[in-house]
Parts: sequence; structure tokens; C-alpha cells
Amino acid sequence: MTAVAPASTAPLEDDPVVAAKRWRTPIILAVVALLSLVVFGLGSVAGEITSFSISRSTDFFTVDTFDLPSRTTAIVASLVALALAAYSAWTVSQSRKAGWWLPVVFGISIMFALLAWAGAGRGATDIQITGLLTGAVVLSVPLVFGALSGVVCERSGIINIAIEGQLLAGAFLAAVVGSATGNAYIGLVAAPIAGALVGMLLALFTVKYWVNQIVVGVVLNVLVIGVTNFLFGTLLRESGNLNKNLGMADLPIPVLSKIPIIGPVLFDHNLLVYLMYIVVAILSVMLFKSRWGLRVRAVGEHPTAADTVGIKVNRTRVRNTILGGAIAGLGGAFFTVASGLAFGKEMTAGTGFIALAAMILGRWRPMGALGAAVLFGFAIALKDQLGIIGSPIPSQFLAMLPYIATIFAVAGLVGHARPPAAEGIPYKK
Repeated sequence: MTAVAPASTAPLEDDPVVAAKRWRTPIILAVVALLSLVVFGLGSVAGEITSFSISRSTDFFTVDTFDLPSRTTAIVASLVALALAAYSAWTVSQSRKAGWWLPVVFGISIMFALLAWAGAGRGATDIQITGLLTGAVVLSVPLVFGALSGVVCERSGIINIAIEGQLLAGAFLAAVVGSATGNAYIGLVAAPIAGALVGMLLALFTVKYWVNQIVVGVVLNVLVIGVTNFLFGTLLRESGNLNKNLGMADLPIPVLSKIPIIGPVLFDHNLLVYLMYIVVAILSVMLFKSRWGLRVRAVGEHPTAADTVGIKVNRTRVRNTILGGAIAGLGGAFFTVASGLAFGKEMTAGTGFIALAAMILGRWRPMGALGAAVLFGFAIALKDQLGIIGSPIPSQFLAMLPYIATIFAVAGLVGHARPPAAEGIPYKK
């Protein structure tokens, strides 16, 4: 009897291609840290001061504004980032995982160096740390809802490129219904209905007629833009009562909202932000701790196997696509009733595509999507903060900052993230 040689059990790291790819993150971190050292550290003028403020007058206790030497602060922060890059390289050489804390601390170090350099010699202008973090949370709201929409859809095997259109539809219907009723909260309830309708169209063409999911998503985005632009130019302009500036009041949580930094950042917002917390928590539990989540993941990974045990594959995909559209539509309310703004043409401005990047960076997990969306929200808030303090960075580059952050995050930090195996593949039965 001929003996059969066992399959090779050599670790994946022995593959030279995989090993080369694993060095990507340390190299990127080292390059960014060196650029920070040269531009922000050595590029600062010796003797200048940067002022930082972290407290509000309504906090339990206040911390006085403090000054730091700009050049020294930027150099030290850049050296810390460089040390973290070296540690990342060491973990790769030892085939170890660095942990989620490393990119977080690295990002904080780079941002501190940037802020120290940008705020140098600005006189009475302070770097508002609490305002910057609060802005990051608030501006991440539509990104979080959009990313969660993508997670719900793609976990069941449907690629949702139509997040941009779902956000825009939610913003439009929220503004119209809220203005017609004079109640922003009713507009908030209407927003997910608009997103669900776009989700129904996506499910119809992708599940029933097997149309290419990416093509359908792009077409739906164009369709929603065209319909909302037409209605804006006719219906809303002729009747100003259907496009009012409505807003939802902040609902500070007693005691918690008074904690310095943490309070205003997490516990002093309007209802939509708290709904974001709730939706993230519910989806995190339901997707990985419930029977429903097991079925959804089975449909997205191996629909044939799921069908053999009695799971209705296409029904599950349709329901998830509609649910995902409703979640994105709810996020669209951020642009109108949740922000106190009237509806404007194409006011989502590509947010849906950044949300898709957040979903990928978050590895198709609700908590990961939340973290990635907050990262992109921070990039937007940073752009606004640098514009306020009069940064030497040209305004055109500031406007590009959120999109640059999206490209670098997805290209350099995603690594070997694997989407659901059956994503984008219609189940023909």
C-alpha cells in the first residue's frame, strides 16, 4: 500500500509573498513617523508656543488652558510614533500581533505633532481638544449608519454600493416630512422609510433578476440624485414650507455629560447620536450571538449549505438589504433634521462611499465599522479645526483630508481582511 505524504503544515508566514505583505504596515508607519518628524518637528520654529484647551465651563471641574513648546512637542510626539513603528516591525519579525492599541496610540502621536505644529504662534487661538473629539463623534454619525448598512447587507451576500443614495433619500424625506409636520422627530421616523425603499429596489434587481450588484448600486445612486434634484428644483422651491430648517435639541445625560472631555464627547448629543450607540450595540450582539445572525452569516458565506438546512437564502438577503437601506436612511437624517439644516442638492457629498471604506476597514463588524467611521469623522473635524486656527496648510489640501485619510486607511491598514465568501454572487435556485 502506497503511503500518502501528508499535506504541508508549514505556517503561512513561510510563504515569501505573504511575508512581504506583512511588512506593509510597519513600513507605512515608519514613513509617516519620519515625515512627521521632518515636517512637524524640525519644520517648527524654535521658541513658539501652542495653546491647548480641554475643558468647558459647565464641567464638574475645569482644567486651565496650557501652553507647550511647539517644536519640542512635535519632535517628541514624532519620536514616539517612530518608536511604535519600530515596535510594529519587531512584532512582525517575531510573528506576533501588536494589538489594536498600537495604531490608536500611533495616530494620537501623529495628531499631537500636527496640532502642535499647526497651532504654533497663533496667539489667543487655542487648540480645542474637546471640541475636536466631539466633532469627530458627531460627524461620524452618517458614516456609522452607512457602514452598518453595508455590514448588514454584505454579511448576507449583497454588495451595497447604494449607501450614498440611501443616505440622500433619507435626508430628503426627513426634511420634507419634518417640515410638513413641523416636527423634526417625525422627520427622523420617516428617514429610514426612504432608505428602505431604495433597499427594496436594490434587492429586487440583485436577488430576483440577478443583475450585477455593483452596477445596480451605482445606478440607484444616480437615480436618487436625479430624483431629489428634480424635486428640490420644483416641489421644494415652490413650497418653502416643505424645506425648513428644523433641528433636534441636545439631550445631555445627567451627571455623565458633566465629566470633562468624556461628557461632552459621548453624553451631550441629540437623539440620533444615542440611536447610533443603540444600533451598534444591537447589531454587535445580534450578528454574532443570535440565531438570526448565524443564519445571516451562513447565507453570506455558503448559501448552498445554508439552503440544505432549511434557511431561505434569497428571502434572508431581501430582508437584510431592506433593513440595511433603512439603517442608512436613518443616518441620512443627520444632514437635515438632526443638524438643523434644510435639504440641499447632493448634500451627502460622497459620504456613502467613505462609509463603505469604514465598513471594509472595520472588517465587516459593527464595532470595527464604528471605530473606522469615528476615524474618518475625526479627519473631517480636524479639517474644520485647522481651518479655524488658521493653519498654514492650504485650504484645498484641508478639503482633501477626509478622502486622503480614507485612501490611506483602506490601502495601508486593512491588511488581509476577507469579505464574506458569497458576497456579490447571486443564489440561483
